[in-house]
Amino acid sequence: MDGFKNFLFRGNLVDLAVAVIIGTAFGAVVTTFTNWLTALLPDSASEVFENTPNSFGAFLNATLTFVILAAVVYFLVVTPYIAAKERFFPSPAPGTPEDIELLRQIRDSLAGGAPGGLAKS
Repeated sequence: MDGFKNFLFRGNLVDLAVAVIIGTAFGAVVTTFTNWLTALLPDSASEVFENTPNSFGAFLNATLTFVILAAVVYFLVVTPYIAAKERFFPSPAPGTPEDIELLRQIRDSLAGGAPGGLAKS
């Protein structure tokens, strides 16, 4: 069970799922906007898109749907996911990472060894 918990919270599973959902909804917004925009062109160009809804209302509907879907995904998926992730895998305490501190010690020892910044052998 711990392996499954690690799979859910350590990987990018939720990030990818949210990206697919939001990307699909945004694709509908772009499609309806393009259809509306091409409907404003002369008749010869708009005949290609004859069977699609070409109204500005369809674009507004897709935009409103996108905003509502984004809010639902954020409040019902992302927020609980972040809370659960912090509960099971707390973020490290603020401070300098160990490797950066080690590099600073090396830098300081090299700088203090010789006037040119390099230690003599």
